[in-house]
Amino acid sequence: MKGFEGSAVGRRRVIAALVSAAACLALAGCGSSSETAASEDTAAAASLDGAIEKPNVKLGFIKLTDMAPLAIAKEKGFFAEEGLNVELQPQANWKVLLDGVIGGQLDGAHMLAGQPLAATIGYGTKADLIAPLSLDLNGNAITLSNKVWAMIEPELPKESGKPKHPISAAALKPVVASYERQGKQFKMGMVFPVSTHNYELRYWLAAGGLNPGYYTPGDVGGTVAADVPLSVTPPPQMPATLEAGTIDGYCVGEPWNQAAVQKKIGVPVITDDEIWHDNPEKVFGLRKDFAEKYPATTAAILRALIKAQQWLDADDGANRAEAVKILSQSNYVGADPEVIAASMTGKFTFEPGDTRAAKGFNIFFDKYAGYPFYSDAIWYLTQMRRWGQIADDKTDQWYFDTAKAVYRPDLYLAAAKKLAADGVIPSAAVPESDGFRGPQGGFIDGVTYDGKAPNAYLAKFKIGLKQGQRVTASGVSGS
Repeated sequence: MKGFEGSAVGRRRVIAALVSAAACLALAGCGSSSETAASEDTAAAASLDGAIEKPNVKLGFIKLTDMAPLAIAKEKGFFAEEGLNVELQPQANWKVLLDGVIGGQLDGAHMLAGQPLAATIGYGTKADLIAPLSLDLNGNAITLSNKVWAMIEPELPKESGKPKHPISAAALKPVVASYERQGKQFKMGMVFPVSTHNYELRYWLAAGGLNPGYYTPGDVGGTVAADVPLSVTPPPQMPATLEAGTIDGYCVGEPWNQAAVQKKIGVPVITDDEIWHDNPEKVFGLRKDFAEKYPATTAAILRALIKAQQWLDADDGANRAEAVKILSQSNYVGADPEVIAASMTGKFTFEPGDTRAAKGFNIFFDKYAGYPFYSDAIWYLTQMRRWGQIADDKTDQWYFDTAKAVYRPDLYLAAAKKLAADGVIPSAAVPESDGFRGPQGGFIDGVTYDGKAPNAYLAKFKIGLKQGQRVTASGVSGS
């Protein structure tokens, strides 16, 4: 089928004949029959090795190491193999990136997982975005200033003379109380209101008994009733903001935690893998209408990114040193190779003299890292509700429907199965799934997450909105 350019009718017939049973199953329960038929056509087109409708593509990213699949797809020729001429454009911050995708200046981007979800439900902005591929697992950490670290370190449990991990946010309670007695607020930073970093930082604080605050409708501050108010800072600016004393700590992706270690201005205290083992991180996001208008182009982008993900995890990380050199270039992450390598090559430095093995700090391909699980999307939606970004209760079905509207395993599977059929990736790397992971443990607070029971999950938390509760400027109200 290479270069297939038959009539529209003929192409539709071929597409219809090639719809995979897996794609149909993945779409079960999503939308009307006409919507399902359109999605099946898109999925089938994704499995074709057909003509690229839009060979020149612009993709955006933020300067973080987890943009690696885009850089590797470009530098190792995977985009070119798929007939694509891709321009990668760094963006100033997550809002600029999101606006670029929505406005069409960018055809797709390295995105926060919460961005296509929030846009689809109309939080912050309204647009129909999809996430047909997850870029990675893990990759973030929480860093505290040297001043705060000096206040908590003496009281932390030790193993072999070093702090025992994971470190609970409960260690910050005396610090927060000390600040209050001085008439000050203990403040922390994250990168965007719907970022994984925001939800991970909130999760860690709440697990330690500290309230990170709630959002009211139309409010992007999220500081109502906060013990520890959080503010937004673009990732590359985090170390400078910490050094200036504007914030006392932050949650960000790499290399900006290791940059604090190198600059000797802060100490990472916990990785996101210690908050939620093998948590999903960024996604590849694009407009729904782009995928519908350019199905073969979308499929080609996905195949190139999957190849890059496999390359990044191949041979037990044998390519990571080369990846570090590529990412260190100024047109990508632009940080010192030593700083990037400190988390990208199977280790993580918490402070000078305390470097620990962290083989899974960044996972791009293994453990089905690329598959966009509905249950991952639902977890983000539960956290939006937990902290008031979703103002009112939603049924379990609403969570399922919203996840299925945004996360598109049908498109991922079509691209991945084509690569498996061609012998590019192993068939075992393509999951057989209904889109949901099984119940997941591995959270710092011991709570188990089941994506098929979102409201029951929300009811488990001591800190967070309960059923029937809303947030106003004066606090939480309702049952």
